[in-house]
Amino acid sequence: MLSEKNYTYQLSVIIVNYNVAFFLEQCLNSVVKASKNLAIEVYMVDNNSIDESVEMVQSKFPMVKVIANKENVGFSKANNQAIRISDAKYVLLLNPDTLVEEDTFAKTIEFMDEHPEAGGLGVRMIDGKGVFLPESKRGLPTPSVAFYKIFGLSKLFPKSKKFGQYHLGHLSEFETHEIDILSGAFMMMRSSALDQVGLLDEAFFMYGEDIDLSYRIQLGGYKNFYFPKTQIIHYKGESTKKSSVNYVFVFYKAMVIFAQKHFSQKNAKLFSFFIHLAIYLRASLAIGSRILKQIFLPLIDLTILYFGLYALTEQWERANIAFPEAIINHLIPVYLTVWTLGLLVVGAFKNPISWKKLFIGILLGTFVILAFYALLPKNFQFSRLFILLGASWISLYFLISRIYLHFAIGKRFTLNKIRQKRYAIIGSEHEFSRISNILTQSQPFIESIEYIALNKNTHLSHLGDVSQLDQIVFIHKINELIFCAKDFTSSEIINFMSKLELPDVDFKIAQPDTDFLIGSNSIDTAGDLYVMQINAITKKENQVNKRIFDVSAALTLFIVSPILLLKIKNKPQLYRNLFAVIKNQKSLIGFHQVKNNHGLPLIKKGILNPMDLLPFYDEQIIDKMNIIYARDYNLLKDFKILLKGFSKLDRK
Repeated sequence: MLSEKNYTYQLSVIIVNYNVAFFLEQCLNSVVKASKNLAIEVYMVDNNSIDESVEMVQSKFPMVKVIANKENVGFSKANNQAIRISDAKYVLLLNPDTLVEEDTFAKTIEFMDEHPEAGGLGVRMIDGKGVFLPESKRGLPTPSVAFYKIFGLSKLFPKSKKFGQYHLGHLSEFETHEIDILSGAFMMMRSSALDQVGLLDEAFFMYGEDIDLSYRIQLGGYKNFYFPKTQIIHYKGESTKKSSVNYVFVFYKAMVIFAQKHFSQKNAKLFSFFIHLAIYLRASLAIGSRILKQIFLPLIDLTILYFGLYALTEQWERANIAFPEAIINHLIPVYLTVWTLGLLVVGAFKNPISWKKLFIGILLGTFVILAFYALLPKNFQFSRLFILLGASWISLYFLISRIYLHFAIGKRFTLNKIRQKRYAIIGSEHEFSRISNILTQSQPFIESIEYIALNKNTHLSHLGDVSQLDQIVFIHKINELIFCAKDFTSSEIINFMSKLELPDVDFKIAQPDTDFLIGSNSIDTAGDLYVMQINAITKKENQVNKRIFDVSAALTLFIVSPILLLKIKNKPQLYRNLFAVIKNQKSLIGFHQVKNNHGLPLIKKGILNPMDLLPFYDEQIIDKMNIIYARDYNLLKDFKILLKGFSKLDRK
């Protein structure tokens, strides 16, 4: 081991960010509190984000040293950029989607000072629902350990010393242990150890670099420790979705790089074989399962609906009216396909079941079929009555089948039950008022917003005080708890989340002096973000309405395109644009594209934009018009922009 030199700081905190500005702000707030009375420097390395992360840090956290990359250089290279210029006894790699306790740095520095043999340190991590994350402590992924992990044995026997080695399930999460692998979400290391073993291997773009460096720290003669005397929240899934097929490929590819680097040639080949087997097995299962879930019910519906439409033709034959065979063989499948596409476009097969979506989907399909019918040759224009009766049959089928699913199965197949949430805010009276305002402006389905006081000395109507929290949540069936960070320490919030064993309750943390709430309750989601004023366009019902408008308007434009072409210069581009809208690659209306989006929500790129309402404009008004469009979104506004910018539908 190398002797340690004199450093300016005790700890260098390094955060690599990529388009998670809201999580980053929350993380830095906690870092600032945890740095009190300590000699700490903080680096934020940004990998070419487009969400104004850099500007936010520079304005709100001037003490943070910012490295703004002009491209996404990956996790390893970005961290190394800061490590090379850091000047501290210890280096901490910290994810932006984390929240540390006020004493996290003090406790971890003290532990490292008392254990000179420690080269690396990880802490107890919980997710956004307060559940312990097993990756807080991990074993070395040898071929056998990887085999148990890949083929599910570690999940079947999590506490087994043999099969549960990947997450060291046999070791208590509440005791300090020597471990093999640290998590890259919170990876504290001794700088002298890094001087000896080297920095992160930049061959790993994302994932696997923490395993590689942890192992090299051990090879250098140091030890890695799991330290549960402090804990952090790691929201997970913010920069990448860990349930995605892409994650499977990237993560396991990193495992192959690790094996080729550190195992013998024979073991590396064996490891590589199992990894590639796992990649295709997991990817196939993920894709197959997703497809099956999406098409199973529609396939049953299609089969029944087809036989129903075919049975309708029998009624014509009983009336001695011959139904042309070509219509039975060709047009009925076409009609059924159009009705099904109409239902798919409006999301009628999604749950909970919505009568409104079903009605609109059938109406949309009928409208397209009638327009298509008018263009058919006369010998195929057999009966408009059949089309209308077909639409009636489809409506009747969905009415009966969905009522049956509602009562027979329930759960996912509930009728028109958009879940109304019961919120409870814990904090001061002033914060309760402020957060209530954010909720009312950003959330469409609110059953009630309740107040849980800090103590009994409050003038507001409240359910109780914080000492009765678990009882209040259970008795009043609260769906979401919101902690006001202005009134609680991070440690208190994390302890509440860890101790409240309430699987059906979500948590949010309201940062002081911000107009957003943030949290993440699932590994499969990119997190919940409630933003005041500018996220009306991302509300669920507005997204559905916008999609319905896009598809119906695009189909209508196709039908009237012979007339439309007279006013459009670039006719091929017009058709490309309309096809892109129908395929959900573009929207008819979107934001005016600007270099900085100023925190605007992410929506599809539009052909037209709010600026098409104006005869002329300057650059200063673009941001304002974009924000107004996002904040005050409604279908009428899209319709006005479409009419006004009609001649620009061929825009590239």
